[in-house]
Amino acid sequence: MKKETIVFALVALIIGVLTGVIYSNWKRDTAPQAGSGGAPPSTTGVPLVNYQQQIATLEGIVAREPDNRNAWVQLGNNFFGSDQPIKAIEAYEKALELGPDDPDVITDQGTMFRSVGWYDRAISNFQRAAELDPNHLQSRYNMGVVYRYDLQDFPRAIEAWENFLALSPGGNVDQIRAEVEFMKNHPPMPRSPGQ
Repeated sequence: MKKETIVFALVALIIGVLTGVIYSNWKRDTAPQAGSGGAPPSTTGVPLVNYQQQIATLEGIVAREPDNRNAWVQLGNNFFGSDQPIKAIEAYEKALELGPDDPDVITDQGTMFRSVGWYDRAISNFQRAAELDPNHLQSRYNMGVVYRYDLQDFPRAIEAWENFLALSPGGNVDQIRAEVEFMKNHPPMPRSPGQ
């Protein structure tokens, strides 16, 4: 095979991976979050992804090209999608070393921090992403999720989600508005010592 054919095949593979991951992330991000009382997200319409095959391909690319930021991002996305949060965190960290100001990658890494229970690091990432891009909706939404469901910090969850709603007044935001109203009217119960 010619070198151009191999390069074209790799580019086509990466474009396919990007399309699948972007679509999968979009579906996951627009689905109701755990603990919100919504139904489990539907997998109808989400393309089946062979994460292990894509991970193996991307690991080969980053082994040959350790400065390939896009490959690190895609590797992180595949670890994210295949529920391997520590490996996703590490891949996103490599990508951020090569390009530190990407609010999407910072947010995805924050989501992985949340999945392993590192809530302070998740919040830190979401705040950084929102600072880099004041219109970054996903970081503000995710910040509200961590404050609301993981930390039970209603005032900060309300603030995060009110910022989210100010940026996204239209669309499917009724659930967030309802959550904000609930938290305003039902402050959390104080924890007793030892809890």
